[in-house]
Amino acid sequence: MSESKQGESTAVVLFDGVCNLCNGAVNFIIDRDPSARFRFAALQSAQAASLLAPLGRVPEADPQSFILVEDGRVYERSSAALRVARKLPGAWKLFYAFIVVPTPIRDAVYRFIARNRYRWFGKADACRMPTPELRARFL
Repeated sequence: MSESKQGESTAVVLFDGVCNLCNGAVNFIIDRDPSARFRFAALQSAQAASLLAPLGRVPEADPQSFILVEDGRVYERSSAALRVARKLPGAWKLFYAFIVVPTPIRDAVYRFIARNRYRWFGKADACRMPTPELRARFL
């Protein structure tokens, strides 16, 4: 993994590129990540597949997971989201306290939202294309 501006390893967030909720989450992270610790790729992209393959993983055909790849490890669903929150500045770190909730309970809530995300937030016709200013943050 490459190094961020402050010498910390850069983590990669893999997201459903056609999901409006997921794209909103990416914007949320970018806006709160001034040190650019996180890079991004759509789960539907070749970059995501090439990042996951050496880790023994294959992206889902119908992605229902938010994935964080950090230090050679893969985190999914609520664990990924909480690990991202922990790295954001300010009070967002406090959300990491929910890591004590058993994973099956956290992920049940996550899966409920994931199943309904297109109905509630909509779906784009194509994967997100980053602006020229943000292109370096996307794989």
